[in-house]
Amino acid sequence: MIGDAWKSADYAAEHFLWRVEDRVATVTLNRPERKNPLTFESYAELRDLFRQLVYADDCRAIVLTGAGGNFCSGGDVHDIIAPLTKMTMPELMRFTRMTGDLVKAMRACPQPIVASVEGVCAGAGAILAMASDIRFAAPTAKTAFLFTRVGLAGCDMGACAILPRIIGHGRASELLYTGRSMSAEEGAAWGFYNRVVDAPLAEAQAFARDLAHGPAFAHSMTKNQLNMEWNMSLEQALEAEAQAQAICMQTKDFERAYVAFAGKQKPVFEGD
Repeated sequence: MIGDAWKSADYAAEHFLWRVEDRVATVTLNRPERKNPLTFESYAELRDLFRQLVYADDCRAIVLTGAGGNFCSGGDVHDIIAPLTKMTMPELMRFTRMTGDLVKAMRACPQPIVASVEGVCAGAGAILAMASDIRFAAPTAKTAFLFTRVGLAGCDMGACAILPRIIGHGRASELLYTGRSMSAEEGAAWGFYNRVVDAPLAEAQAFARDLAHGPAFAHSMTKNQLNMEWNMSLEQALEAEAQAQAICMQTKDFERAYVAFAGKQKPVFEGD
C-alpha cells in the first residue's frame, strides 16, 4: 500500500555502507583506496535511498561520512569522467539531472542530515556536504568545488543556489570561480562548517542521536520550512510558519513537552 512505513534497518546497500542504530542511520562512502569517489551506480542508489527515507519510521536522523580519513573525492575519474567525454547531449542531460535529483532527495527527506567531513571533500563530495543540514569537519578537511578546474561551470548540482546562502555571495563566487580548496578553519569562519573538531564522526553521531530522540515531526517541519522559505516573501513565510506551528501544536510531542515541563521533568519525545 502506498504510504506504508518502510524499515530502513532492513535496507541492504550495494554501493556504500549503511547502518541504522538508535534511530540514527549512517551512510559511509566506502572506497577508501580512491578517497571514496562516486560512480553512476552510487549516485543513483543514494538518490533512491534518500527518496525512500520519506517512508522510514525507524530512522530520525542521518550521518553522512566517508571511510579511510577522507569524505569524498567527487565523481570517479575513470568510472564517470571518461565516459562523460563520449556521451551525447541527451545522455549528458540524463546524468546531470540525475545528480541534481540526488540533492533534491537529500533536501526533501524529512530527516536532518549531519555530514562528518575529513580530508578530501571535493567536487560532488563538496556538494554532498553542502546539501546536508549540519556539517562537522576535522582540521584536515579540504573542501573544493573544483568544477572549473576540469573545464566545467561552477553551477553544478545546485552550488550557485545553495552555497551563497550558506557562506555569502562573494565567498561562494570565489570558491566556484577558482575551484580552490577551503580549509576547515575558513569553512568554520565562513559558516560552512558548524564545528571543527578532532573526531567529527563521533561529534556528528552524538548530534544526530540528540536530534533522533527529539521531536522528529517538528524537526521534519523545520527542515521543510527552511527549504520552502527560500522563495517566499516575509509575509508568505510568516503565514507558512503560522500554519506549520499550528500543525505541530496538535502533536502528542507538544503535549508531552507541556506535561513534562509542568512536572519539572525532561520530556521524552516519540516523534508523533
